[in-house]
Amino acid sequence: MTGSLDVNKLLEFIQDKKENFEGSLLNEASNVKEKIEEILTVGNIDLINNAHKLVQYIIKGEQQELESFAKQEGIAWASHEIPLTLKLEWVQAIRRTLWKFLQAYNEERDKNLTEEFFSIEKQVNNQVDHFLNGLFLTYSQYKDSLIRAQKELVENLSVPIIPITSTISVLPLIGEVDLHRMHVLEEKVLVEIERLRIHSLILDLSGIMKMEPEVIAHLMRIIDGTSLMGCETVITGLRPEVVKNMINVGIRLNEEVPTLGTLQQALSKYIVN
Repeated sequence: MTGSLDVNKLLEFIQDKKENFEGSLLNEASNVKEKIEEILTVGNIDLINNAHKLVQYIIKGEQQELESFAKQEGIAWASHEIPLTLKLEWVQAIRRTLWKFLQAYNEERDKNLTEEFFSIEKQVNNQVDHFLNGLFLTYSQYKDSLIRAQKELVENLSVPIIPITSTISVLPLIGEVDLHRMHVLEEKVLVEIERLRIHSLILDLSGIMKMEPEVIAHLMRIIDGTSLMGCETVITGLRPEVVKNMINVGIRLNEEVPTLGTLQQALSKYIVN
C-alpha cells in the first residue's frame, strides 16, 4: 500500500485492538458467525486466523502472497460441502471492518480525510476484489475438476471389468443401462481388451431388468467389436424381459456368441474345465 500511511504502525494498531477487530468482523458477518466452529471442524478452515492473514497481505500490498492465498482458499472451499455464499459474506465483512479501522486509525492521529486517504480506500477495495476474483476462479476450476473426477469414477464403477485369469475377465452390468452408459462401456471394453489381453469376456446381464431396443442394438455392435479384436464374448443371465424385448423388435444375437443361463455356468465352463 503506497502513500505516507505507515503500514507497520497500521498493522500494530489493528493488532493492539485485535479483540475489537474480531468482534466487529463477526458482527458484520452474522450468518458466518454461527458457522465458525462448523467450518473449522468440517474443512479445517480457521476463518479468524485467515482474516488476519488477508488483512496483512492487503495492507502490505503483497500481491504474490495475496494471489497464492486466494488459490489456497479457493481449493479449500471447493474441497468441502461449505456454501460459497458464506465465504463471500466473510470477505465482504473483512472489507467493511478493515475500512472502519482505517478510519479509526486516521481519526486517532487527528488527520483529516484527504484525497490520498481515499486513494488508500480504493487500493484496499481493489485488493479485496482481486482476492475474490482469484478465489472464485480457483474454486470454479477445482470444483469442475472434482466433478470430472467423480464422474469418471462413477463411469468406471459402472463398467467393472474383473480379471479372473490372465486371459478371462467378467463384466457384470447392474442397474439401468442407457446409451450414455453404452458409449462408456464401448470405450472401456475395447481399451481393456487390449490392455489386459482378454481372450474371453463373460458379460453377465443378470442385473439388468430392462433394456431399450437402441441400447440392445448398441450392445450387439460392441460384441461384434470385441470379436474383431480377437476376444470371444459370452453372455450370461439374460432375463426374460430383455429377451422378449429383443424378439419384439427383431434383434438377434450373433450365432457365434455363446449364451449361458448363469454366471456360475460360464465360470465352470471356461475356468474349471
